[in-house]
Amino acid sequence: MKQFYETYHNYPKLSALLREITWTNHLMIFSKTKTIEEKEFYLQLCVKERYSSRELERQLNSAVFERTMLGNAKLSSTMRVLSPDIGSIFRDSYVLEFLNLPEAHVEKDLKNLIAANIRTFLLEFGKDFAFLGEEYRLQVGNHDFFIDLLFYNRSLSCLIAIELKVVEFSPEHLGQLNFYLEALDRDVKKPNENPSIWYFTL
Repeated sequence: MKQFYETYHNYPKLSALLREITWTNHLMIFSKTKTIEEKEFYLQLCVKERYSSRELERQLNSAVFERTMLGNAKLSSTMRVLSPDIGSIFRDSYVLEFLNLPEAHVEKDLKNLIAANIRTFLLEFGKDFAFLGEEYRLQVGNHDFFIDLLFYNRSLSCLIAIELKVVEFSPEHLGQLNFYLEALDRDVKKPNENPSIWYFTL
């Protein structure tokens, strides 16, 4: 209790958050974080996502704070216009140890394992994401094209196309993703939704 007081007594804005999580979660945050910014990040995450102690422990062990902060620095100004709190939605990297991927794998292995473990993947990706499909079919003219994974984000109110690659990013990938977004916005997006965005992961 002394540590609790000493940690938070100079931060009255956190008092409402402090009452909303369990003592077990408080103890984990105490023992695994260093700065007040990091503590505040995990407090807000616990309240927003209603994390159990097991879910919080996984996020702490996978350094979600650092990954989110790195991801924020890489967001484009266009994405920031879409939503002021977009920084809390995407991370610099995702920890997918639960997939047990072999060292040498192909994109299809990655996609299939994500689809087979979608519940755990959504915990890592974020609870405001809804999974719409793998190999999501788009028909353009007489040709079929397939998006590796398609999600919807409730906070952003938009479709998110995810392209999985096990090779280095190249300009052709950008053209492919922009082509997908045009097709999604024309044929799939609802009138009240924001323009679709893409996320590329290696």
